[in-house]
Amino acid sequence: MNAESLVPYLNFISRWVLFAAVFYKAYRTREKGWVLLTAAFFIDALDVESYILEPLGITMHPDAYAIAAKIPNFIIAFLVVWGAVHLKHGESKLKHVVYISLFAVVSYIWLLLLATDILDDPTTRAILPSLAFGGALIYVGNVLRKYVVSHHWVEMMFPWGLILLGALNLTYPVTRFISWFAPIGFFMGAVFRLMAAIGATKFVFYPLTPVVPSTDVKIPPGAYLFPTREDVVHRFGTVWDKPGVILITREDVGMLKESIHPNTLVFWITRAKEGKLEESPTIYAMGPTKIDILTDLITRAVGQGYSLVYIDAFEYLMLENGFENTVKFLLNVKDRVVSSEGTIILVANLNTLEPRQRRILEREFSH
Repeated sequence: MNAESLVPYLNFISRWVLFAAVFYKAYRTREKGWVLLTAAFFIDALDVESYILEPLGITMHPDAYAIAAKIPNFIIAFLVVWGAVHLKHGESKLKHVVYISLFAVVSYIWLLLLATDILDDPTTRAILPSLAFGGALIYVGNVLRKYVVSHHWVEMMFPWGLILLGALNLTYPVTRFISWFAPIGFFMGAVFRLMAAIGATKFVFYPLTPVVPSTDVKIPPGAYLFPTREDVVHRFGTVWDKPGVILITREDVGMLKESIHPNTLVFWITRAKEGKLEESPTIYAMGPTKIDILTDLITRAVGQGYSLVYIDAFEYLMLENGFENTVKFLLNVKDRVVSSEGTIILVANLNTLEPRQRRILEREFSH
């Protein structure tokens, strides 16, 4: 079996693996950006012409095909850009809606022109659809690379595979009709898709590297509540400089990494950045509203050997999510940690809470 004969199999497998990974991410996070990307990659994976119509022996009218073949490019580009905007900004601002709306109008006009004799050259017909599809993949790849995916080399295959695939599609109007390059181009496209699929799988299903279980933390298992960091030190010592600790904090990471153990896992709660910032100690920037993802990551880490969770970002999480949602997050994490015979320490100023809220925390955490 030569390289050219592998292309259909690589394309089929990589399309569906990429879709499955993004779909699972959307299912777990319930984030609009991932849902939009799921829809885009599902359309790409379906490839109705190759995987449905052709096996059924159904052919499209040649005149209709000239238009129908370009529709997926525009729809996928529309969904990908919109999804990337949500991943980067968390929402669609007015300017984003205006830009995406203008793109929809231009796409509509271009599809109408394809039905006329104005665009009768194959290269000209493919220019805008290829620019839209390729540009959208490059854009989402850069958003993933800068704001979402860690710097782990396998995870980076996800955005870089999309970026390279997008760049290749920008050349499609010309290279598609170069007989000697066309097979090479299709093989390169399959390889780039496979890269993205492998990276997405690592990013979604294996986001953390297993660690050596902690042996130095001598704190009894359970859930503890303290008003200040100094109270924690007085009771247990400097717990954050021990291995196998998870920190959920708002403290400055530049100063923090100087005083914590290299084996520490830090979730820095911030809106400023997102994704992995440091390898050792492992520091992730995490949006304050992504407490479902945070719960998932903490659970994975506890299963991989981390034994102590230290949280001093309670007030900020409560400000962004409300008390009820933040407490649900805390209790969920507490149950998972304690059931694994681990320890959770919460640092929170109870004087800022209402009496009912205070009683809930006092009931769940020893102090």
